[in-house]
Amino acid sequence: MTRGLSIKFWPDSERPRERLLERGGDAVSDAQLLAILLRTGDQGISALDLAIQLIDRFGGFEGIDRASVPELTELKGMGPAKAAQVKAALEISWRTGRNDEINKTTLHCGSDVHRFLSPAMASLAHEEFRVLLLDTKHRLMREVTVSRGTLSGTAVDPREVYTDAIREKAAAFVCGHNHPSGDPSPSPEDHALTARLRESGWIVGIPLLDHVIVGRQGYFRYDEEDWPTLK
Repeated sequence: MTRGLSIKFWPDSERPRERLLERGGDAVSDAQLLAILLRTGDQGISALDLAIQLIDRFGGFEGIDRASVPELTELKGMGPAKAAQVKAALEISWRTGRNDEINKTTLHCGSDVHRFLSPAMASLAHEEFRVLLLDTKHRLMREVTVSRGTLSGTAVDPREVYTDAIREKAAAFVCGHNHPSGDPSPSPEDHALTARLRESGWIVGIPLLDHVIVGRQGYFRYDEEDWPTLK
């Protein structure tokens, strides 16, 4: 039995890092990959034991990614440094896949925006506001997360939106945010923000084409409704 022993005492063929180097990524399990990241466990707990506990508690990598740092550090042996290592690795993986998707994406309507944003945003437990920067043919140039908030909302500064749009020389942009409640119906604050962004777009010459609100119960898009105006 090797469980409970420090990995340095395991046979070479059973050590996750050596197994990965000798046989490739396909030869190691999710828990073994996670153990390589963690490197060490705790007193009486190997890195693999800790990895197995993480996967069991949170239901795999997606659940670990959604978990907060305080939730991760509830496990014995998981301090802030280990939690940061795991979060960083998952973010790298997510960005790699997302960049491949961005390079192939063209956004022509609100339903395109919803299909692009929904997989990552619909199930979030907090609110996020993202901006999709477009070229002249409505091809996606870059996705920017402008703000992350709480269950009840997030603060968005229009200047941050346009700083990125100007820097990237975007021709236009669309924006989207999620409602953790699941109901995509816009709030008065959503109306006011949309109006500010749209009128700012006229001034700087980078128009807002659409604003999509994502929820588990569907989505709302302003372009299909009357655009709100500043009062």
